Amino acid sequence: MQVVEGAKYYDLAKKRWSAAEEIVAKRGTIADRAGNVLAMDTIAYNVSVNPKLINEEDLTEDIVDGLNEILGISKDELRKNVTAKKDDGTYVVNREVRKGGWQIDKTHADKIKEFREKLSKEKKVTDVGIELAESLKRYYPRKTLASQLVGYLDREGAAMTGVEAFFNDQLSGTNGFIKYEKDGKRVQLAGGDVEYQPAKDGQNINLTIDNDIQFYAEEALLDIVKKYAPKSATVIAADPDTMEILAMANTPQYDPNEFWKNNSNSYNHAIKSLYEPGSTFKIVTLAAAVEEGVFNPEEMYKSGQIKIKGIPKPIRDIKREGWGTISFLDGLKYSSNVAFVKLGYERLGEQKLRDYYTNFGFGQKTNIQLGSELTGSIRFQYASEIANATFGQGVSVTPIQQVAAVAAVANGGKLLQPQIVKSITDPTTKTTKTIEPKVVRQVISEETSRKVGEYLEQVVSDQEKGTGKNAYIEGYRVAGKTGTAQKVIDNKYSTTKFVVSFIGYAPVDDPKIVVYVVVDEPNDPTVGGGRVAAPAFKQIVLKSLRKMGVAPNYPTQTDDVKKEVSITVPKVTALPIAQAKAELKAKAMTFEQVGNGKTVLQQIPAEGSSVHPTQKIYLITEQKEKLAIPDLKGVSLRDALEITSLIGIRLIPDGEGFVVSQKEETLNNVRVLSVKLAPPLGADGQKDTAGQDSDAEGKANEDDADTPQGDSEPGGKASDDAANSGGTTNASSNASTNNNASGE
Repeated sequence: MQVVEGAKYYDLAKKRWSAAEEIVAKRGTIADRAGNVLAMDTIAYNVSVNPKLINEEDLTEDIVDGLNEILGISKDELRKNVTAKKDDGTYVVNREVRKGGWQIDKTHADKIKEFREKLSKEKKVTDVGIELAESLKRYYPRKTLASQLVGYLDREGAAMTGVEAFFNDQLSGTNGFIKYEKDGKRVQLAGGDVEYQPAKDGQNINLTIDNDIQFYAEEALLDIVKKYAPKSATVIAADPDTMEILAMANTPQYDPNEFWKNNSNSYNHAIKSLYEPGSTFKIVTLAAAVEEGVFNPEEMYKSGQIKIKGIPKPIRDIKREGWGTISFLDGLKYSSNVAFVKLGYERLGEQKLRDYYTNFGFGQKTNIQLGSELTGSIRFQYASEIANATFGQGVSVTPIQQVAAVAAVANGGKLLQPQIVKSITDPTTKTTKTIEPKVVRQVISEETSRKVGEYLEQVVSDQEKGTGKNAYIEGYRVAGKTGTAQKVIDNKYSTTKFVVSFIGYAPVDDPKIVVYVVVDEPNDPTVGGGRVAAPAFKQIVLKSLRKMGVAPNYPTQTDDVKKEVSITVPKVTALPIAQAKAELKAKAMTFEQVGNGKTVLQQIPAEGSSVHPTQKIYLITEQKEKLAIPDLKGVSLRDALEITSLIGIRLIPDGEGFVVSQKEETLNNVRVLSVKLAPPLGADGQKDTAGQDSDAEGKANEDDADTPQGDSEPGGKASDDAANSGGTTNASSNASTNNNASGE
């Protein structure tokens, strides 16, 4: 009992009795649209040492050697920590090993525990002066997958890039605490005061991306890297009806778990880099011309070159002599600059062109929910600049702007805001907010959208004239456009450095996916978008359509499958059914389980068979007497006979080709299966010539017509040489400057 200044000393005593602990909130997870986790909190360990104890027990070199071997921290750095002293020359009692010993994983923590116990026994001491404290750290289980999109946290837990940074407030949560009274042994007093505030965990975010489609995109980019070693390459895939991003991939890659190894690769070119789009931009000019009624596909014009008043030299097609007098539709197929100067500069005029380019979203942010998005620019100061813009030169755009604009062409004319987040869930309230599509404006009519799709389809399907022929997918209607643009180096167009690209969508009649592939500086200056980017587009779209379950527009000729559109059936016989399905899913192959067994007894078609990628693989899991009849639609007569023979049912075919319908019947008291077959047709009933990579395509300037002839001087009024090449604008110089930047 204290009488003199009792209140004062009581308050001091209360402070000594009280203890407080922080309750750390768990950061929200980031997952794809199906819930596959891309970022999560996991248990980590922080290492600290007690220099006073270590030096008293003469354990300095033992600790330095042991932690060096386990953590890989230099001995000099460890020795600094283990021998740390105060200003008065005495050893400190606690030193955090921040460099290399912070947020280590369980494997390393277990090794330290084992080392600590072993050293304790050897030296016969109860404490060797090494402490491990549990904490939370950010973990990215998919490693490089979607890494530039997801972003990362630095060593201090600060959100640096991507979704992690943009949605940091929602993901972070709020820490809680507990305050209580304790006795001399720090045990909580039963009747003491307690103040408690629980932690509020961060919200969980489901992205719009599809884990599988993201994988297809990154796989295609790695193929490009192996063949062409570009400076960078980017893919964006989206649903044109909602502008939900299904994939956003970049190379070079990096692992956010080890961001410090190649931090510059965390740069997201999809929203932060500006490029001259080249001929892919002609899609917008075409849409404007069709909407205004100035594009007649059958109308003829003289290709090769066109003279513009005020420009000393003519603007030329990439094939300088042209293709003679051709239709405007053929001009689109050949990617004729002259055709688009006539449509855009002469017929639409400056003001309408400017209005359409603006309405399609160029020169402004798309407002995708990611930080540091650039705007790009289009300048219309001189006649040469207006003419050049019609075929995609002298303008600077981001890949996400390109995708949003072409999605509007595909979806019936609606420009939509790109969406990267599907839903956000609050774990405390158990409520989920779903993000709905957002229409920005109607830019063209549905009828114009339909017509433009049909025109762009012929750029791909015409295997003789179409620059996009390498994007043709057997059985599906595909629309698209190639692009090959010279880069601006030292204020002049380079003759050896290019940005090549392809953008398109499928199926044309009901688009499910739009994909843009852009490759910066492939190591071969003779290749263009048709050779580099179109095959990657084809690979991504075909696998994605199969994954989505989108049926082909036309039957496919699987008895004589071309090498370019075939796939080898892997061996899954004798595998557990779950493993077999996983392997086929990884290859984006469709399959059907026949029977309820747990192991694949037989597969049809057999392993090693070369089939069209849309061919269904049948996994037989039970003996024939237990099997039901599977759906045989789309199967060849040969495979149908094998399957029904295996099941033990007689097949009665009607027609030739592939199964289009089936019906189980009884004939003379015997169960039979009657099937109708029809022969395969290519698009428009013509023989398929998909994937024939013509050697005649050759150089970049033979498969794309947006590359100017000769050097030009970007910026200001076009020089004579610039006029000859189609000129350029300050925007293109700007684009080059941004494009060459490799970091934020």
